[in-house]
Amino acid sequence: MTAGLQLGVIGSLALSVASSVAIVICNKALISTLGFPFATTLTSWHLMVTYCTLHVAQRLHFFEPKAIDGHTVILFGFLNGTSIGLLNLSLGFNSIGFYQMTKLAIIPFTVLLETIFLNKRFSETIKLSLMVLLLGVGIASVTDLELNLLGSVLSGLAIGTTCVGQILTNTIQKKLKVSSTQLLYQSAPYQAAILFATGPFVDRLLTNRSVFAHKYTTPVVGFIILSCLIAVSVNFSTFLVIGTTSPVTYQVLGHLKTCLVLSFGYTLLHDPFTMKNILGILVAIFGMALYSFFSVRESKKKSTNDALPVSQMPDKETEPLLATKDGSDIKKANGVSHGC
Repeated sequence: MTAGLQLGVIGSLALSVASSVAIVICNKALISTLGFPFATTLTSWHLMVTYCTLHVAQRLHFFEPKAIDGHTVILFGFLNGTSIGLLNLSLGFNSIGFYQMTKLAIIPFTVLLETIFLNKRFSETIKLSLMVLLLGVGIASVTDLELNLLGSVLSGLAIGTTCVGQILTNTIQKKLKVSSTQLLYQSAPYQAAILFATGPFVDRLLTNRSVFAHKYTTPVVGFIILSCLIAVSVNFSTFLVIGTTSPVTYQVLGHLKTCLVLSFGYTLLHDPFTMKNILGILVAIFGMALYSFFSVRESKKKSTNDALPVSQMPDKETEPLLATKDGSDIKKANGVSHGC
């Protein structure tokens, strides 16, 4: 990995973390303090503002749009929009603890799907680090595990659509050679459309209130506008991170955000915090450090193998065994699939 590419990856990760934590703070104030609980409808507004912002940027020649097959981009847009709606429904029909387990399940299911359908190989060290990470986040965030049939079905659908959507985000960027900005520009209208059409109904189902009957005071409108502006950065950085790294790395980053939000809630908002939360966050951070270390080490090995002259490359009989040990799973992932 070149120095320029490394700097770009670090920048995309930092932007994703900063914008995601900022929007959580903003939405917490909007939903909890100002009493605006219509999360799905708000997300549709986020995507519409994102598209309008990118459209202006494109007209000002900040980036060049690239045509993508209509069927591909429509399917991709509707799939991502549906996954957002299903995650909100999963939260509404499940306990907080079961919803957190749903989010934790996204990483192993993503690994499973990439292994089966994309022939991507994950080393034992990477799998171990992911297990440590998930254990830590589970300890820190999972409280109760109340099960019900409808909630379980919604959670299963949410996991499936989210995993496939993020894998497609990676795959489309790599195979069609489009940037994260170009893909987001093409797909945002379709994501916004499905959420704009279904959002009020989903929110009514979850809150027993109508978004159209809500009293829009000046502070509410101000925080909605601020939330939409921050969401432009969130959506852009999501596609950027998945495009420059992988869906699994993006999910790992998401759990880092969870730990930061929990820590922020305790230090600034004085939310309830226990030793169990602290232990979980420390274990999760250790898992993230392991994942980062092993990912960088395997990436360097892959770069070294790419630089070997033909005479020093392993022969065909030993190549599969060496590929499993030296981390060429990263090489295969870069060739097949791909931030937000």
